[in-house]
Amino acid sequence: MRVVNQAGEFAAALASCQREAQSSFGDAKVLIERYLGAPRHVEIQVFADAHGNCIWLSERDCSVQRRHQKVLEEAPAPGLDAAVRKAMDEAAVAAAKAVGYAGAGTVEFLYDPDAKAEHARGGGFYFMEMNTRLQVEHPVTEMITGLDLVEWQLRVANGETLPLAQEQVRLHGHAIEARLYAEDPMRDFMPGTGRLNLLRLPGAAEGAVAFETGSGPAAVRIDAGVTEGDVISPHYDPMIAKLIVWGEDRDAAVARLAAMLDDCHVAGPATNLELLRRLARCADFAGAGRLDTGLIARNRDSLLAPAEPPREDELALAAAAQLAREALDRVSGAGGKSPWSLADGFTPNRDAERELAFAYAAGGEHQLAKIGLRQSRDGAWLKLGGTERPFAWTGALPALRLNLGGRDFHGLAQWHGEALVLSLKGRELALEWHNPLATEEESGAQGGKLTAPMPGKVIAIHVKPGQKVAQGQALLALEAMKMEHELTAPHAGVVDELLYAVGEQVSEGAQLLTLKQE
Repeated sequence: MRVVNQAGEFAAALASCQREAQSSFGDAKVLIERYLGAPRHVEIQVFADAHGNCIWLSERDCSVQRRHQKVLEEAPAPGLDAAVRKAMDEAAVAAAKAVGYAGAGTVEFLYDPDAKAEHARGGGFYFMEMNTRLQVEHPVTEMITGLDLVEWQLRVANGETLPLAQEQVRLHGHAIEARLYAEDPMRDFMPGTGRLNLLRLPGAAEGAVAFETGSGPAAVRIDAGVTEGDVISPHYDPMIAKLIVWGEDRDAAVARLAAMLDDCHVAGPATNLELLRRLARCADFAGAGRLDTGLIARNRDSLLAPAEPPREDELALAAAAQLAREALDRVSGAGGKSPWSLADGFTPNRDAERELAFAYAAGGEHQLAKIGLRQSRDGAWLKLGGTERPFAWTGALPALRLNLGGRDFHGLAQWHGEALVLSLKGRELALEWHNPLATEEESGAQGGKLTAPMPGKVIAIHVKPGQKVAQGQALLALEAMKMEHELTAPHAGVVDELLYAVGEQVSEGAQLLTLKQE
């Protein structure tokens, strides 16, 4: 899908759409439609059998989206005018009957929240498409109806009639589903790949999948196709899990969603977990103040704000993780058998004092956090922000318990080489153990290089060797996970060499071309 605001943008947008369509579906035909800038996306779950029966099972609001793809879904749709809801339900059933449909289906509409005059007449919504299958977001419908729609599919396929008539359908409570993706919201939601080094979902031990369903105050459901240690590859959709909650009303469901997200911990590829946490507390969503497809873009400054610098409790957890790693090295001999190989700050006849340093990203730059550590036979102390506090830790990686200045807390810490991932109080934080003797490597865009931000296939090259380009000019396009990504020039210059051709696969970090600065 591409939005064209000016005639001059049409040719490039069309070509990009056609490439995606041809690659994904073997058909380059596209549709041209009127664009609604900030509608709500409301869809009706319908079910039909081969005997002419067709009913609707409530609607779902799927307005919270990025890249025109759903992030949060809920049922029923909040604040929907009763006349519009009735008209949508009837239109959805009529559409399914018109084509003799049988099975589960979803009729999707765009709803204009500003068309107040039309709402009273049951208007202000537009047919978009019908998905002739059971969709990813069907659990929220199951949660408020208490029905198993997969069972219904099997019964209909077996030639049976629908288990219920329309008047027998009962709705109870409110349900919300959040899609946990391996993607980087700070890089325009670019899909992520890599090993899930840490995956702890609520109620799931050691990364296992928890599954609980029902229509009670504690109704929680987690659908996941991966477990800790699995690899998110570039060949499939990067969804990690669906997190579904139910509440007696919408406020209860939103509160339960926020708590559930705080209890999730994921490390490895970049994920949208922090975005989901912020969405659950965003006034436009939590208060249903302005639900529409522009919600994320409109609240970009708060939803996609850079991560805050490490807190004191997080730095304490990082210090404990380093001490735990050193303890393991001493037991295994990984750090060397000689006492001279120990970097623990030991000094004869006085307390051992040392400084731990961790690098972190903030505001697009790398910063350094320094932690003072003093150890004696009587205990240990951390110096943070100029204040020294008593410090103790117990446990084994990755689960550590800490006491800092008399305050107890616990968190998860995982080492991957010199990279450290912390999970504490509903936040994941990536740090890098700082070795002052190590040299810094150049980033992909430095030195005239352009590197692949993800594994993918080169599907278009827009420049030739010797061609002058301006900063920000499109150089080539990669396709990964069903989406096309344009890579642009990091600075003005001249294209020196193209290292890949159209159709070739590239790995993440591969150099794609060289660009000489004038």
